[in-house]
Amino acid sequence: MVLSLAQRLSELGHKISYGKPLGTCLDAPNQTAPNHGNASCSTEVDEDVRFLTEALELEESQLQPTLLMLDQPTLQLRLQGKDSQDYRQDLSKVYGQNADSDIVLVEGPGTLSEGFLFNLSLVEMAEALESSILLVAPFTDLTSIDSILAAKKKLGDRLLGILFNDVPEKDVKLIEGDVKPYLESQGVPVFGIVPHMDLLRSVSVEELVQRLNAKVLCGKNHQDLMVESLCIGAMNVNSALEYFRRGHNMAVVTGGDRTDLQLAALETSTQCLILTGRVSPKADILTRAEELEVPVISVDLDTLTTVELIEQAFSQVRFHEEVKAECVFRMSDDYMDVKRLAALLGLPEAA
Repeated sequence: MVLSLAQRLSELGHKISYGKPLGTCLDAPNQTAPNHGNASCSTEVDEDVRFLTEALELEESQLQPTLLMLDQPTLQLRLQGKDSQDYRQDLSKVYGQNADSDIVLVEGPGTLSEGFLFNLSLVEMAEALESSILLVAPFTDLTSIDSILAAKKKLGDRLLGILFNDVPEKDVKLIEGDVKPYLESQGVPVFGIVPHMDLLRSVSVEELVQRLNAKVLCGKNHQDLMVESLCIGAMNVNSALEYFRRGHNMAVVTGGDRTDLQLAALETSTQCLILTGRVSPKADILTRAEELEVPVISVDLDTLTTVELIEQAFSQVRFHEEVKAECVFRMSDDYMDVKRLAALLGLPEAA
């Protein structure tokens, strides 16, 4: 949402700055970030910040610092009394002081309570920065409205409105017809209804290789393929074919000795073949995979552990691939009323 908003606001002629006070995605430990002259700022780079900076081509003057990484060691130091830093005060001192922009987009915590241990919960951030809050809200069913109304009561006049994100396709008309008018009548503007997109929940073959510590047997040049679903091949080949045909852009996990299932998977919408059991596939499997440009990887793990790690990858999906960024950039045009948002923020109309 931040990436999409930033890109659209820039297109409308507004110069933006961006910051994420609480880092949550430390995937590149050797990278460091400028600390803006403040010793309390983290020198580690949150990968989301790095990717967004590159995608939007932001200059250093447009970046605000990450104050701390919300990881296990940092939490333990706080609990042990070894970190008594007043991060809320740091936030109010550091944020915006060097911003060369019309608006500073601050990526807040993932929930209303996250960051509370460090005095950096959503409410505390907004109060320290005297900022408005745009909530990004999921939608499961009509009971989701309860949490939105509860958030409005807690956030008060600081709540600018909401964006519904990752909405099941079947619920889009329900939100447009019933939910949005009701929330608007309650003083909660709805700036967008973004449907679920399989691509944005996908992971690359390269990421799976890294997470599984896998060996790439073929298709090394096609590790940028995106995997949207997971299938396990452990049945007879006729059942497997029916099963595989229902999938789309799959990673198929099966035994290295199951040549029949491997061939069946390659003839369906498979983006990656993952072999377990420490058994090398037959040469004709690798030949066929090369022809179809499907990577085949081998893991020294059992099937259950392999599946668990892949499911973990899906649950922690990031947006660091160019193909996802392109999809995100289209979202603001197709599903979000950014002009209305800019008007409520008091941003001048572009000439």
